Amino acid sequence: MGIANAQNLAHNPEPNMGPYGVRVRLRSGDPFARLVGSDWQKTHWYATAAERDLALLDMAREHEYSRIGDRPTLLFEKTENLAQSRGIKGSG
Repeated sequence: MGIANAQNLAHNPEPNMGPYGVRVRLRSGDPFARLVGSDWQKTHWYATAAERDLALLDMAREHEYSRIGDRPTLLFEKTENLAQSRGIKGSG
């Protein structure tokens, strides 16, 4: 799914920047799934685990525009491309 407007992103994402990622998914029953599908997910990649962890903290925090009682609707999961992070070359 593409971005409707360029201003929707704070920066231009670089595909597969690094081996450390944050996978973003919808909670079960989220009404947004009617628009993007119940299996929607997006993975953001980072060059280091520290960058990934910092980004995850920012993504998952209660933002200043959150209302009292709002419950986050996104699930965040750390992920890692082990072959890339360990420098393992594929056979082939």
